[in-house]
Amino acid sequence: MHPASHALLVIDVQTDFCPAGALAVAHGDQIVPGINALMDDFNSVILTQDWHPAGHSSFASQHNGHDPYSMITMPYGPQVLWPDHCVQGTQGALFHSTLNTNRADMIIRKGYNPAIDSYSAFFENDHITSTGLAGYLTTRGITKLTMVGLATDFCVHFSAIDAAKLGIDTTVRLDLCRAIDLDGSLATATAAMTAAGVKLVH
Repeated sequence: MHPASHALLVIDVQTDFCPAGALAVAHGDQIVPGINALMDDFNSVILTQDWHPAGHSSFASQHNGHDPYSMITMPYGPQVLWPDHCVQGTQGALFHSTLNTNRADMIIRKGYNPAIDSYSAFFENDHITSTGLAGYLTTRGITKLTMVGLATDFCVHFSAIDAAKLGIDTTVRLDLCRAIDLDGSLATATAAMTAAGVKLVH
């Protein structure tokens, strides 16, 4: 068992990110048994949940002439346009049915602001607006995180870099993540996490 200062952060293991979901990550469901087993090694488990209102500005359906996975520029910077996914209250927004949610000390919902996307568990995509997770970790005395979940090259990647910037000792278990790999995004994310001081382990 890891000490109380070391928590497990499980990122976006939701129906829409698993096979047959609206934004399916290949083999995304295969990591669930390993994540459930890993929970036994931690006193503290935190889950994140993508939680978009219908008509979110990051959805390609809201931008005439733009296809899913195309890029646009938003007031806060570049934004990938996604298929409608993880819409609040829908089946697709629920955690994967076999994920052990009973172990969660806290669930962080993100992406609920209709005007801005939120990949990171710590900040929305403007890199300024906080989710409150950093404050929670501080009050709990948590200084070390192990991250798992979906997708390696987006929400895991941004969460890991933000954690490292905040001075949190951060490890990503790549064997318990899966990637979208959009136009080389996995290689880019891996390099960025390494450069930020994130430990990548298999």
